[in-house]
Amino acid sequence: MHSSAFRNGRLISNPAARAQIAAAAALASWHGASSGWWQHAGGGYGWVGPLFWPFAYNDLYDYTIWGDGLGFWGYGFQDIYAGLFAPYGYDALSAYLPSRPRGRRQSRGVALDQLCGSDRREIVGLPIDQIAAAVQPTEAQGASLDELGNASIDAAGLIRASCPTQVAATAPGRLAAMQQRIEAMEKAVDLVQPALDKFYGSLADEQKARFNALAEDQRRATNSGNAGASLIQNCGAPAALDWPGAEIEARLHPNDTQRAALQVLQDTSARASTSLKAACQPDEVMTPPARMAAVRKRLDVMLDGVKSVRAALEDFYGTLNDEQKAQFEAIGPRRTS
Repeated sequence: MHSSAFRNGRLISNPAARAQIAAAAALASWHGASSGWWQHAGGGYGWVGPLFWPFAYNDLYDYTIWGDGLGFWGYGFQDIYAGLFAPYGYDALSAYLPSRPRGRRQSRGVALDQLCGSDRREIVGLPIDQIAAAVQPTEAQGASLDELGNASIDAAGLIRASCPTQVAATAPGRLAAMQQRIEAMEKAVDLVQPALDKFYGSLADEQKARFNALAEDQRRATNSGNAGASLIQNCGAPAALDWPGAEIEARLHPNDTQRAALQVLQDTSARASTSLKAACQPDEVMTPPARMAAVRKRLDVMLDGVKSVRAALEDFYGTLNDEQKAQFEAIGPRRTS
């Protein structure tokens, strides 16, 4: 995908188009495949090289304002799994970073910082003009709407700043980067949520109805009226992501101490998967503030899952010697389905 696509705000505002962009970038250095085992049900990818959650801010506000959860609700345990067993080797990861060895051609696809979000106001901010056109705010309401717009710009900057600048070459490092990214997203929501609640609370019932109707208008315009029906279906880990116990045993030949720590890691991962599946959001949430509250709750569950798995992983990883660590890191890149 040519980088000029990123200068087109209309393209970036389309979740399906973003999924295609992320897919092209995610597969740019992966076996020349047309799809990868860590792909989301909606077609996007939670990991693109060393980056977790491309277009994170767009996914947040697409669900909050437009009710389109295709991007946001596609994230779940499969992304923690892909952090544990990364699909990329070190050379493939390095190809995504700005500084490349002299003489090497840039990997096809897009630069990592573009997937992290644009710094252009008209792309990164909430659609303030459309909201204003719908609700026709009073002067006082307009001031609150401006506050919301400014908060959205600051929030996008927070998420953009969490873009990785170096490769995390180990599973503990990847989960640490994943945790940092989710924490940045939570801070972004915490910036926007009070401003959204304040603005929405200042509206008369008729204005609220027009604001709420923006999501339905968007669905009609994009012919995605059944998007809500597939939201739950897209929320959760694909069945194909089985725990690679036999491969870990064959590669690492763990001793009893390592095997016990590995069992704790497997059990902790299973609990995280169950929690994330159970926390999928029904599609009855109708107002933007309610959807943003659902976003914050989902991020909390994601963060809890990452933290718990990371702690168990670090305990297990700490028992391994260098050769065993190398064998563990080789599992993901060799996986083909």
